[in-house]
Amino acid sequence: MSLVLAGTPLGNPGDASLRLKEAISDAEFIAAEDSRKFHRLCSDLGVKFSGKVISFFEGNEEVRSEELLEYLRAGKRVLVLSDAGMPTISDPGFRLMRDAIGENFEVKVIPGPSAVTTALTLSGLPTDRFTFEGFSPRTKGAREKFFEELRFEERTIIWFEAPHRLVDSLENAIKSLGAQRLGAICREMTKTYEETIRGTLSELLLWAKSKEILGELTIVIAGAQEGAQVISTTSIVARVKEYEEAGMDRKTAITTVAQEFDIAKRLVFSAVVDAKSTSKISP
Repeated sequence: MSLVLAGTPLGNPGDASLRLKEAISDAEFIAAEDSRKFHRLCSDLGVKFSGKVISFFEGNEEVRSEELLEYLRAGKRVLVLSDAGMPTISDPGFRLMRDAIGENFEVKVIPGPSAVTTALTLSGLPTDRFTFEGFSPRTKGAREKFFEELRFEERTIIWFEAPHRLVDSLENAIKSLGAQRLGAICREMTKTYEETIRGTLSELLLWAKSKEILGELTIVIAGAQEGAQVISTTSIVARVKEYEEAGMDRKTAITTVAQEFDIAKRLVFSAVVDAKSTSKISP
């Protein structure tokens, strides 16, 4: 009995490993995100399989995980595949892996292509520390909060994006991170029409507005400069103090500074409260 999670090509079948091909041939049950894409992959790889193919995607992951655990309990060999890249990375597989480990089943991972690390390398941005944020939120409010919380993130930032939301996301990113922050849009990696667009966020936005965007997108953005949050917080508090010394009440000063720095009032308020607790600003 064993559970195997295997990485599949992002687009180019030539990236498939020998271990992946062997795992497909040997598995008794194959949990595939899309059975049609799985059959196409096997055709491209020239691989034959005899295992039962089971649909395993976000909408049925919880139910299917329990079903697959039953097969493991019966001593079967189970293989989990995503449409592209590594299972569990914004794809199904985490729950199953967690529960299989909890029941002490043998679990293995066959390393393979990953959109996250491929885009990071293509971007030309620092790779020593990075954070992967999954897909950006669908709604405007949640997306604005998403980028606001990344304002002072010093690690390189990576996320997946839907083509129809690219312009909105870049506009939100510029509002929170600044127009001059460096980044890269990696589209259709390893596929026929692969391209990587590098530049400032403002340049990436101009590119995104200039054409119809199609295909799989991974976005990489440089992290904030080290100490940026401390510098910004100090500047915010000092500016509030300036307005107060000029006769403005604190509430109005906070609102004014929020508009001046183009940030949420709650962030200015928090900076003032934190500074007050450390005696950086008079009560």
